[in-house]
Amino acid sequence: MATHPDKHNPDSVDFLTWAVHGGNSIDEGTGAVRTPLVMANSYRLPQDPASMDWSATDRLTYTRNGGANQQALETKLAAMDHGEAAATFATGVAALHGVFFTLLKSGDHVVVSNVTYEAVWRLFAELLPERYGIEATFVDVGDLDAVKAAIRPNTKLVHVETIANPTTKVADVRAIANIAREAGVLLTVDGTFTPPPFYRPLDDGADLVIHSLTKYINGHGDAMGGAVIGRTELVEHIRHDAVVDVGGVISPFNAWMIMRGSVTLPLRLAQHLASAQKVAEFLDSDRRIAFVEYPGLPSHAQHELATRQFGGRGFGGMLAFAVDGDSDTQNRFVDNLGVITSAVSLGHDETLVVHVGPDARGGSESYPAGFLEYGHLRLSVGLESVDDLIADLRSALDKTEITGARKSVK
Repeated sequence: MATHPDKHNPDSVDFLTWAVHGGNSIDEGTGAVRTPLVMANSYRLPQDPASMDWSATDRLTYTRNGGANQQALETKLAAMDHGEAAATFATGVAALHGVFFTLLKSGDHVVVSNVTYEAVWRLFAELLPERYGIEATFVDVGDLDAVKAAIRPNTKLVHVETIANPTTKVADVRAIANIAREAGVLLTVDGTFTPPPFYRPLDDGADLVIHSLTKYINGHGDAMGGAVIGRTELVEHIRHDAVVDVGGVISPFNAWMIMRGSVTLPLRLAQHLASAQKVAEFLDSDRRIAFVEYPGLPSHAQHELATRQFGGRGFGGMLAFAVDGDSDTQNRFVDNLGVITSAVSLGHDETLVVHVGPDARGGSESYPAGFLEYGHLRLSVGLESVDDLIADLRSALDKTEITGARKSVK
């Protein structure tokens, strides 16, 4: 006899079904079939609150501790990433800071990828060392021997990105997790570029996965949030220290918006991944392009690793490239785009491009040679017709009148 699927049990239904129903409940007051937006900052206390723990998160008391929309979103996100629990924050950077603030203390050491999001680079290169005496070693995570050698007796965690921002370098999460486990340290992974069901770092041994919910999981460019997902004891420690007592809580409205956006995540991801592959192949074939970095291209240094790690599901929706020319040429190319929007962020429904010059900070000295010579254009491939996107890129190349032929740079 077939098991009856239960839309409230992630182990009973497919990811597509959980994306729609996970964390959602019918509102008892109105009968609404969607968890309503609850803008209250306080909830009714029990008849005798004298013995309450005012920082408790297991009941609705005060929205800084946890609100109805926050809890619904956390239920959905935890199961999506095969984690036991999730804690949500106001932004992705707040989630990253919450992890580091909670798990590290003065005198601790961390190993960090030498290509990482600029805010993380500044936290570990400047803020945490200068203010709290936390040491960091930046290392090429593609060199597993270097990762292992960087671990010290006082190392507490290793932090990497599944696909690094902005170079698209791929970290071998399983191999690095094994190194961290043997050394008795935690592995934290920023999975913003690779949300589920595309990839789940926890399945490959990571202790925590962090997402900027602002990006793919929300998907519509209209709400900000962050999440930390993993084992209950770790997540609850972070929740109590960094959400309840530091106050990095996501607003009810943003939690409600991201809950809504996440419903279409698996459908949107399929389009992002398929279109990004075609766009990358087009750019790679045009001699007016100086370089293209995308894990789906055989020329990418970690193409084989990405194929194995991501299981053939795709290679992400992000790529980096440059046209053959100086910064003024890159800017003129962007100005000549008609469909693609020049703006920061990623994972939106619209395709976004941002030009970053060769003198960018944030560990850019570790970038490949092409980035150092040309700077780069970071492209987040959206949901428009891929034919329109390619036509837009081709037209902009023509209008920019780039005459050079590609140099061999990586």
